[in-house]
Amino acid sequence: MKKNGLHILLFPLSLLYGLVIIVRNWLFNFEIIPSKSFNIPIISIGNLAVGGTGKTPHTEFLLSFFQNNWKTAVLSRGYKRKTKGFQLANENSNSRTIGDEPFQIYQKFPKVTIAVDEKRVRGVEKLLLNTPDLQLIILDDAFQHRFINPGFSIVLTDYNRLYSRDLILPAGRLREPRSGSRRADFIVVTKCPSDIKPIEMRIIESELKIETNQSLFFSCSEYNPIRPVFTELTFENLTLEKIKDENIPIVLVTGIVSPEPIAEYLSTYTKNLKTIFYPDHHTFQTVDFVEISKQLDSFSSSDKILLLTEKDAARLLSNPIFPDALKAITYALPIQIKILNNQEEIFTHKINEYVVENSRNR
Repeated sequence: MKKNGLHILLFPLSLLYGLVIIVRNWLFNFEIIPSKSFNIPIISIGNLAVGGTGKTPHTEFLLSFFQNNWKTAVLSRGYKRKTKGFQLANENSNSRTIGDEPFQIYQKFPKVTIAVDEKRVRGVEKLLLNTPDLQLIILDDAFQHRFINPGFSIVLTDYNRLYSRDLILPAGRLREPRSGSRRADFIVVTKCPSDIKPIEMRIIESELKIETNQSLFFSCSEYNPIRPVFTELTFENLTLEKIKDENIPIVLVTGIVSPEPIAEYLSTYTKNLKTIFYPDHHTFQTVDFVEISKQLDSFSSSDKILLLTEKDAARLLSNPIFPDALKAITYALPIQIKILNNQEEIFTHKINEYVVENSRNR
């Protein structure tokens, strides 16, 4: 990680913050602060850094594998929701009541129980009370939430910003020291080039100092066909191939950490691409819709689309001031995860092995 003047100025604060986290982890490690275990397989997906490593797509990857074999629930804190306490997703839920990412998962995985609670122990207890036949719980973004002792932990790190090259907050983006990664069973390097070379994988493995009891995997993001967000108002199911053939203009609007790869991908389908990048979990306001409309109107073509990530689409679906004039041309670009180096079967087999061995129904 390149250090500039600000990083140097903030470094003493990082040392202080890191010391606090080291003491906190020590208290949990020696059970001075207890962690609660549950009689059900619990998988934690998280990271050392703040945001942007791909937790939601990797959670969806696990759900696509587990949902047909195990009665599964996802528990999240529901970041930026307008509610408090335990909330179980239902047909009346939206991004304001449970958060954008849980709402996105709820829409895509109707077989899965989705719940949010800022207190994860209480959330698990209520899940087990509400769904007594539950067989598996996946904790989203819970690696630092040590009041629960998960049976299996997965830590994600961005290929473009490995935790081994980062600093602790506030000088960097790490929530805890790099040594915290030793608690993980799997470490996944995300957002890799699809053609990453084996020698680079070995270099990264050495740099991350993988323990003998850990497994290292590499994943990349793949883009699925675009889909209408407001299906009842959209008259045409456009494809990127048609956009390319007809050079249909796109305004890409995102509120995520690293939107640049999406823009690069879309630039191969149209020369008429404009982007508006907002901060992660951005709450869209009237002024934003004015700017989006302005960018769309700058294209002379009558055919043009507004393209969102699925997370942004989840927020706009329940935004009461999103203009009706935009809904008919609003599409989302789904992302799915691919485990590289022909390791997908090993990845899923090891996790499934853990679930089988710890199942209450074995």
